[in-house]
Amino acid sequence: MKREKATTLYFGPQHPGITGNMMIRLKVEGDTIVKATTEVGYLHRAFEKLVEKRNWIQSFTLMCRFCVPEPDPVENTYARAVEMIAGIEIPERAKWIRVLILELARMSSLLLWHAGQGHSLGLYTMGQWSVGDRNYLLDLFEELTGARIYHMYVWPGGVRKDFPEGFGERVLKTMDYFEKKLPDYDNLLFENSIFQKRAQGVGIVSPEQIIEHGVVGQPLRAAGIKSDIRIDDPYEVYEKLKFDVPTQTDSDIWARALVRREELRQSIRIIRQVIDKIPKGEVYTKLPNPQKWTIPAGDAFARTESVRGEVGMYLVSDGGNKPRRAHFRGAAYVHAVSLLEDVLVGANIADVSAIMNSLGTCPPEIER
Repeated sequence: MKREKATTLYFGPQHPGITGNMMIRLKVEGDTIVKATTEVGYLHRAFEKLVEKRNWIQSFTLMCRFCVPEPDPVENTYARAVEMIAGIEIPERAKWIRVLILELARMSSLLLWHAGQGHSLGLYTMGQWSVGDRNYLLDLFEELTGARIYHMYVWPGGVRKDFPEGFGERVLKTMDYFEKKLPDYDNLLFENSIFQKRAQGVGIVSPEQIIEHGVVGQPLRAAGIKSDIRIDDPYEVYEKLKFDVPTQTDSDIWARALVRREELRQSIRIIRQVIDKIPKGEVYTKLPNPQKWTIPAGDAFARTESVRGEVGMYLVSDGGNKPRRAHFRGAAYVHAVSLLEDVLVGANIADVSAIMNSLGTCPPEIER
């Protein structure tokens, strides 16, 4: 059989399915990919080194830049790592508020995934609906934190401030809206025969690839492995909450979509429990002057379950006013580089964006 001449194509970052400043260099024969190379650009570089050059509270403001669509898990991971080294115990109410923030952030990111998955296959109505509805969550973030995207709300010692009056009721009202809206998402996306045909049996991640690349998050759960840091290594107050960890077994785009579909419902379930059970009290453990704050020598590793999977932060203190070493581990480094490059081999050009979105990517996590 005669091989076709190979051609190099540059996919993204202008494509509506590319999540951020990222491009994939494709070597194709006909419309079949024979090699893929991820290029993430140079927009968000050297965050780890910047953390090591700033004091403990200044470094906190960098955390939301690691992943713009979902900054809160990184803020939480950094705060908990600092608290571990310094021996800081935060108020109980602050832990509940942190869980609320993390789950609202998870919902916000899942809605963006709905948009990206729809856009990647030409279903732009899905993006218009889900991004429009996401604004209701951003309204809550703005009311609570003063910002819609970069919240900088979860910091060492607790959270910056307590709920405004009536905030809990507005959260529940928003959850009511989403529970009524989810059947419309099902009808538009998940019951769409075109999406089903384009998703089922496409972008399969094999068991060997899962082990080799250290896959986490929804791609792992879509392969039948029930793994979630919130259950496996509970933090804040997740051990006091009831929720399920959805799994599938086919390990393709469709399986990952079904996992995310159910995770949106589970986040609503968790948020309702938080509003119902949250205790009264303080939300912040008072610390010394942040600009002069020193932390005893030591190290710590904290990890959080983001919508993309495990987010980890390793911090080292030498007893000074800034981190001696900071190392960040984000799921996108695996999913959007080594794993994506493997899974795309043999795929059709038309499926590139859909596969990439289904794996979960966030370019700043890669070039941090």
